[in-house]
Amino acid sequence: MSAPALVGLLLFVVVPFLFAVALSFTNLRLGSPLPLEWMGFEQYRRIFSDPSFVRALLNNLVFVVVVVPLQTVLALVLALLLNRRLYGITWFRTLFFMPVVFPLSLVAVVWVLIFAPGANGMMNAFLDLVSLGNWTPRDFLHDPYFALPAIMLTSIWQGTGFQMVILLAGLQAIPAELYEAAAIDGAGRRQQFWHITLPQLRNTLIFVVLVTTILASRLFDQVQIMTQGGPNDASTTVMFETVEAAFARQQVARGAAMTVILFLVVLLITRLQRRVARQEREVT
Repeated sequence: MSAPALVGLLLFVVVPFLFAVALSFTNLRLGSPLPLEWMGFEQYRRIFSDPSFVRALLNNLVFVVVVVPLQTVLALVLALLLNRRLYGITWFRTLFFMPVVFPLSLVAVVWVLIFAPGANGMMNAFLDLVSLGNWTPRDFLHDPYFALPAIMLTSIWQGTGFQMVILLAGLQAIPAELYEAAAIDGAGRRQQFWHITLPQLRNTLIFVVLVTTILASRLFDQVQIMTQGGPNDASTTVMFETVEAAFARQQVARGAAMTVILFLVVLLITRLQRRVARQEREVT
């Protein structure tokens, strides 16, 4: 029964990855008259000596460290608020999930308009309002200090609904008898949350964090549309650098090496997360 899925995984994931590993040890470049040569780890040495790639790795790390916890916490709060039997609650669930349905390219274009420079930009106008006129208008997407945070805000707004739906399903799977027994024993809402809700949601939260980490590590669309990696590599990412190398500069071998590095980094992060989660489960 699992054969079709395994065949698809082999053909579209394993084989292309092994092909990328093989290409990363060569000097393949589209349109180059030079013959294909074996270079060993030379591509990797060049990549790690490139300041733009090192900055891209750091930006990816910062993005994951900031976005994954914030998005998970916000999704959990929304799931708790929407896990109620109230009139019209379905409409609120649909409203919060709607950004996930929108194409990411459309979302990025809308947020480009929100972050428009000058006093007429929506974000500048909002910050000027809440600061009682003390805010100095900024060009967020061309400011080295605000470009990456602007992309973070866009990604959190667009992706929180996906996590919210998964966590909401996990909340609805918790037996009501546990809360009833806790209430009889005198446990308040806060105690029920820490001793029933969170332990019952452990596996769901692990899944959400792992998936969000993988998606955050592949950040590309928002960068491509909103900032083009600028200014001065302030918002560049590994995936953006990979696409630029492989398709813009036609350095296929260099792009393949970058994908291998990204795969290993994501694999390391997910393995660490799983190990930490396993240790917490053994302790509890």
